[in-house]
Amino acid sequence: MPMTLILAIAAVGGAVFYLAEVATSPMRNRRNLVHRAANYGLVRRTSGTELPRFRDRALDPLIAKVARFVLRINPRISSEIISAKLMAAGMRKTSPTTIIGAKGILAAGGFFFGAVLGSASAPKYMFLTAILFAGIGAFAPNLYLQTRIRSRQAAVSAQLPDALDLLAVSVEAGLGFDGAVQKLTEHMDGPLIEEFELALGGIRIGEGRIEALKKMADRSASQEMSSFVRAIIQADQLGISLGRILKVQAGDTRLKRQLLAEEKAAKAPIKMMFPTVIFIFPAMFLVILGPAFLNLAKLFKF
Repeated sequence: MPMTLILAIAAVGGAVFYLAEVATSPMRNRRNLVHRAANYGLVRRTSGTELPRFRDRALDPLIAKVARFVLRINPRISSEIISAKLMAAGMRKTSPTTIIGAKGILAAGGFFFGAVLGSASAPKYMFLTAILFAGIGAFAPNLYLQTRIRSRQAAVSAQLPDALDLLAVSVEAGLGFDGAVQKLTEHMDGPLIEEFELALGGIRIGEGRIEALKKMADRSASQEMSSFVRAIIQADQLGISLGRILKVQAGDTRLKRQLLAEEKAAKAPIKMMFPTVIFIFPAMFLVILGPAFLNLAKLFKF
């Protein structure tokens, strides 16, 4: 087996292993926390120190070195922008260094894979194939982040009307805004509720309500959330009834969601036209006109 093929397989395998490690890390951390909480006070600590995880011992230092190397090659990569994208994607425990290192590892793996593929299929274009796959590998973390951000924004927009209704009912029942948010976090869950919990935690440690709400809008990167935060800030500054503002915001959000659904429904026939023309019409023509062509061929043959 050629050495380049071995290196390419090793690089791609390492990149896949690292991505699987990053993707499953939050679930594994939650499971470990639940297990520790369930066994608290029941298991004695053993003598000696606990060895760190393989990721802490090997993967994280490797990722940090690769990230520093990538930043030396391309200093235009902004850790602040990547950090903002991570916050918008809900990946708060993932550092920008991890994403930058993943870009470097996937780019290297893609380069080796493209080189092997090009040498096996088209040796003349081996270098171009390697560059193409390296670019795909470097762009893959950005695509993953954008996908997470869009799905999280959609989840926030879907939850917002119901959350605003519950906030309005709580405020009209006599609770303050902070108490209404606390009641909301007790009865609902999801990405939107996580943002409210972070904002409520900031208010409890002494952060101003307006500043906490602005940070929540920046983290979510959602137009509906930004509109809601602006309305709350204006109501707080002008002394307008908060319950009425929340009801109006809930109605507007539902109307926007309905209009968006109607817009998607109107675009559906246009999007269906291309697969219909490409895949369905040829099969229909083959089934309908095929026997006629066969009969004509037999007729002209004789």
